[in-house]
Amino acid sequence: MRISIVAVGRLRAGPEKTLLDDYLTRFDRTGRGLGLGPARVIEVEDKKNAGMGAEAGLLRKALPKGALICTLDERGRLMSSPDFAQKLGNWRDAGRQDLALIIGGADGVDPSLRAEADFSISFGSMVWPHMLVRVMLAEQLYRAATILSGGPYHRV
Repeated sequence: MRISIVAVGRLRAGPEKTLLDDYLTRFDRTGRGLGLGPARVIEVEDKKNAGMGAEAGLLRKALPKGALICTLDERGRLMSSPDFAQKLGNWRDAGRQDLALIIGGADGVDPSLRAEADFSISFGSMVWPHMLVRVMLAEQLYRAATILSGGPYHRV
């Protein structure tokens, strides 16, 4: 199952980009034998600063055709890492070819796009910088692949 992180904004060189690339590389290596990956980041940018509606249009255009759509949103479902791993495994086992994980801009994901999503995940009720959410998501993808491969899972 191919995974696309479809996000508003451009992640520039720096510590977040370094971490993101590291976790996605780890995910690709671990997930390959499990039928997960590759993972890629698709960035869209609302250069006219027209708001969430315009961002939603750009995000929709960037989605792989037929992809299962999962938004990252504070109103989404709170999940443990093992639950997230199981969800990825279930989608893969159901024959889903593509998963698009959507990260909105500074104001979040437009309500109309949230309503179209097949699923929504929350990293908690706190608001996280959307660039940092990419890193957190990439780490959870890697952790999910590790869990599904039978590797150790360290609960904090």
